[in-house]
Amino acid sequence: MFGKFFKKFSSVNKPKEKFPQGEPQVSGPLTVGTILQEFRDCQDLIRYTIPVLEAELLFFRHQIDLQLYEREVLRPLQNIRKEELDGLLGESKFVPATDATDTVQKILAGGIAIFLPQGVYIVDAFGPEKRSIEQSETETAITGPHDSFTETLDTNLSLIRRKLKSNRLKVRQYRVGELSKTAVCVLYIDGIANMEYVDRMSERIKDIEFSSLYDGTMLTQMIDDFPNSLFPLFQTSERPDISISKLNEGKIIVIADQSPSAIIAPSSLFEFFTTPDDYYNRWVVGTALRLLRYLAFIITISLTSLYVAITTYHYEMIPENLLTSLTESRSRVPFPPIIEALLMETTIEFLREAGARLPTKIGQTIGIVGGIVIGTAAVEAGFTSNILIIAVAMSAIASFVIPSYVMSGSIRLLRFGLIILSGMLGNFGFVTGLALLFIHLSKLTSLGAPYTIPAAPIKFVDWKDIFIRGPFWSLRRRPSQPRPVDKYPNKMKE
Repeated sequence: MFGKFFKKFSSVNKPKEKFPQGEPQVSGPLTVGTILQEFRDCQDLIRYTIPVLEAELLFFRHQIDLQLYEREVLRPLQNIRKEELDGLLGESKFVPATDATDTVQKILAGGIAIFLPQGVYIVDAFGPEKRSIEQSETETAITGPHDSFTETLDTNLSLIRRKLKSNRLKVRQYRVGELSKTAVCVLYIDGIANMEYVDRMSERIKDIEFSSLYDGTMLTQMIDDFPNSLFPLFQTSERPDISISKLNEGKIIVIADQSPSAIIAPSSLFEFFTTPDDYYNRWVVGTALRLLRYLAFIITISLTSLYVAITTYHYEMIPENLLTSLTESRSRVPFPPIIEALLMETTIEFLREAGARLPTKIGQTIGIVGGIVIGTAAVEAGFTSNILIIAVAMSAIASFVIPSYVMSGSIRLLRFGLIILSGMLGNFGFVTGLALLFIHLSKLTSLGAPYTIPAAPIKFVDWKDIFIRGPFWSLRRRPSQPRPVDKYPNKMKE
């Protein structure tokens, strides 16, 4: 029964709607009139004429480097005589164009089209405004590097090449989106990465049929093994140091233009509970922090659910000293525990979402003041019990300990399901919910690799860098999940 359930709601569903592939071809000869007809009603297109040379320049001002345009194109053409023009056009920056469709694409990509009696030439002058390299706001680290990816693909590739100076780092580039033509790069280290996963990722990217791609997180939903699963199957990161460490483990990195996040594949469930600080601190400290996150995971999914199950069906599990205060606290509450818990959890989510969407300073104030005021007023009005307030608050705080935002959101939704099962069936419902969760997790794969490895299937050799952060001299093997070609990266002495 459960197998049919998960097959229905967790299997890969191929989209039935097909998007037309490729850009429509431009009809007509390669002339200024043909190109202007293609860009009709595009009032941001610049048309500049040089009468002496009978030259026409077409470009988008906001797509090019204006200083490069003036230095390398405009001034040389304005200050040259007709008999010297052939020598200038012989320079490598002037690329001859023969196809109208290709010329349109080059202009859209930041090129300058120059129409002359001698022919049509394209100069690549792409250079729009871009964001500088800053610290990541979603993946903060106390120690270690503080640079992060930007929305510019070339900058992101430079950040990786700067720290990984090896000719074994390979890059495959593709275009995704019928309209956006977004550049997507697949990175891997030759001789370490398993080419089966590299080819599988490349094929999935090439098979995408979608009109526009705006961010790498959209890409992860298009290449998922189980698109209807609650859990993220690909880890994303804004930090170059994390991406490089994953490349060294034999994994694949996917970077999309206009996206500040890199996609890591294949990924396991336990990688969402690790941070760079685990490796920049002493291994004992890193291990303690990692175990603390696993404890936070257990608390955030179970504490409120257990409160509902125990107060509804299993009062015998409560110690006598606590039972008295709990009875007094719940004596004024008009709702059953399941309704009480769902209302408070929903209120916490309202506060969390409001704090995230409002400006930073106001959001912090809303979260703190709103939590205190609403919690106090709810208890005094008999709307909820004070013990539930403590349970909900601890669950909310524990969810913030989980470093991955996407995983934290999945766990918060999972908590609502466990609360409902606990309110309906008590401890049996809670255990049933956990069993369904474990069954579902054991069925998941990331790019075809097991999602719960090294717990299922069990790989004890990987536990030294999953449940604990072993010292560097003990980390002699790469993780088993990506099945790396070279399994032994470190040859340190003890």
